[in-house]
Amino acid sequence: MFSVRYCCTAPKNYIFWNSISSSRILILNYCGVLMLLASRWLSCSGLVSLSSARRNFTSAVACCQAHDSTRRMLVKDFPIGLGTFAIPPDHVPAAISSAIKLGYRRIDCAPVYFNEDKIGDILQQELEKDDLERKDLFVVSKLASPFHRKEHVKIGLQKTLYDLRLDYLDLLLIHWPTAFTFVPIKVNQRGYPDEEIDESDGGKRIDPTVSIHETWKAMEDLVEEGRVRSIGVSNFPVSLLHELMTQCKIPPAVNQVELHPYLQQPKLLEYCTKRGIHLQAYSPLGTPGYKEDGEPDVMKDPVLVEIAKKHEITVAQVCLVWALQRGTSVVAKSASPQRQEENLAMAIRDPKIALTEEEMDQISDLDRGYRFFRPEDWWGSMGMAVFD
Repeated sequence: MFSVRYCCTAPKNYIFWNSISSSRILILNYCGVLMLLASRWLSCSGLVSLSSARRNFTSAVACCQAHDSTRRMLVKDFPIGLGTFAIPPDHVPAAISSAIKLGYRRIDCAPVYFNEDKIGDILQQELEKDDLERKDLFVVSKLASPFHRKEHVKIGLQKTLYDLRLDYLDLLLIHWPTAFTFVPIKVNQRGYPDEEIDESDGGKRIDPTVSIHETWKAMEDLVEEGRVRSIGVSNFPVSLLHELMTQCKIPPAVNQVELHPYLQQPKLLEYCTKRGIHLQAYSPLGTPGYKEDGEPDVMKDPVLVEIAKKHEITVAQVCLVWALQRGTSVVAKSASPQRQEENLAMAIRDPKIALTEEEMDQISDLDRGYRFFRPEDWWGSMGMAVFD
């Protein structure tokens, strides 16, 4: 009867999620006292058993604390994660191995990157070494669009866990807030024979009858089963976040979105901060290896080049420092050991490379609202429902 749904929607708990501080625990305890008193009243009224209400409350507290812990870890322990998008399968072993050797512990994956089976193989090899344990890693994956219906969510997770050769994920995200028609898959067959799970047929395979609430409820069940530690979303605008949080039992821990100096999304950052959702940046460098001819090049921006020269770092490192100083964590994809090392070095927060307030303002002025990842290009008019 009583669960995190109460915490998620009650005004008292809005304060709880509104700041990253120790006061969260005090407010959670306050909400807890109220819920326990209410559950005792319900028990006396014969509406629900006291033991059942206590179990629900205990589960609520555990879920809240797990999500709070995820946000703290992303800011403090894993501010820079290794992205695996567009790393060819045959390059994965070397890329993952070098990253772990350098100190990366957060690995960002997805079924539609079509390399999770190779990632799982090299992770297993690394975990067999004496100096690395599963608890040292923070592994993230995403729910692909064909698995959004409640009866398919667990199938999507089982396939990912089988490919990654893991018992659980630290974080599972809804990759895009758009459902496709279901694609039957073999859960116990590693890898994918083709890329059908990422094929929308120009938007024709989008299924508008699946709500984000249906998908989210099934993901909440995965947390309670222990197969996923935390859950979140990706590519969600404010409107969809707000709608999701009107009914959630477990609030999203993370919203992973495209963020770089040409797409800063300040209103989304402000909203997520106020609602206690950690905003995470993918493509923090403006996708230099993905952009098409004629698109702007973040890495060649004269303002960023000048700031980089002043601090004696690369433009890529300027973008990462800027992202971290905004309070976001980042997903930085690279298969090059040199680039991996350069990227990870920015997590140290060396005062010598900290950007001044004036430099932060200069970068703020670069915002063009420019997206390199545009759903309308893939899905036609149906894609416009995501961002417009």
